[in-house]
Amino acid sequence: MRILFLDTVHDHLASHLSRMDFQCEDGSKLTRDEVLESISNYEGIVIRSRIKLDKELLDKATKLRFIARAGAGMENIDVDHAKMLGIRCFNAPEGNREAVAEHAMGMLLTLFNHINTADVEVRKGLWRREENRGVELLGRTVGIIGYGNTGQAFAKRLAGFGVLVYAYDKFKKDFSGDLVLETNLESILYEAEVVSLHVPLTEETHHMVNDAFFEKLKNPIYLINTSRGPVVDTEALVRAIESGKVLGACLDVLEFEKFNFEQIENEEIPASLQYLLDSDKVILTPHVAGWTRESNAKISHVLAEKIQTEFSKVH
Repeated sequence: MRILFLDTVHDHLASHLSRMDFQCEDGSKLTRDEVLESISNYEGIVIRSRIKLDKELLDKATKLRFIARAGAGMENIDVDHAKMLGIRCFNAPEGNREAVAEHAMGMLLTLFNHINTADVEVRKGLWRREENRGVELLGRTVGIIGYGNTGQAFAKRLAGFGVLVYAYDKFKKDFSGDLVLETNLESILYEAEVVSLHVPLTEETHHMVNDAFFEKLKNPIYLINTSRGPVVDTEALVRAIESGKVLGACLDVLEFEKFNFEQIENEEIPASLQYLLDSDKVILTPHVAGWTRESNAKISHVLAEKIQTEFSKVH
């Protein structure tokens, strides 16, 4: 089987597949047109987010047997069409869930304790103790929306902080336990003081966090988004911060990212994004929550195991 790597991933995956007698080829510099011309030669594709595997590309991939997405989200793959063509789709949310959970925890504690602001001020010779008085997580109610790999990992990180954790997942039932209490979205909006998003980007979740979402909140909240930027309507978030419905936000993702997540798309910064950039109530990172040295390796290990399990009878 010939495998085309459209993005760079940890070397372990190619090494593992080579030991299975797969022929791994570097396509990380190929343009979309070049991929269209050559994709019919390959039985496997490894990808992150550089190129969208849409119907046009998949219909050209007449030999394709699997697509391996080095990450969790699958929005750059037409999964339904792939399934219709008999192409197996693998992803690796198990590989970066711990990294995402740690990052979310770090962002929240940084925001609560004004660590970024205080660090900048001390370096400038300012010793502002009262202005940087923090708040504690202990005793708060946290709502997790989406209780898959990263949602569960975040709940584990919260376990030692003395918080009450509610979780909602449209596709899961009967998962209450020591870590969380299963509930519905309405209860989270009514009870939570911290809300963390762990959902995939779909038509349904696009701008799921919007004006209507914020209007239903009983308490002012701190918002964490380590999922996908377009899950949150940025203009609605700005209005919620201005009104006091949102006390602070931890955003690893933004709806203004390019398709490949490598940079902000708009050359002219929208007013809503500029507001976030200027606000000391917002912590921003460049889509790196799941981007650790450890997760890079684990993602490739997870994909290697899934591919081997699927094709071990052949090889």
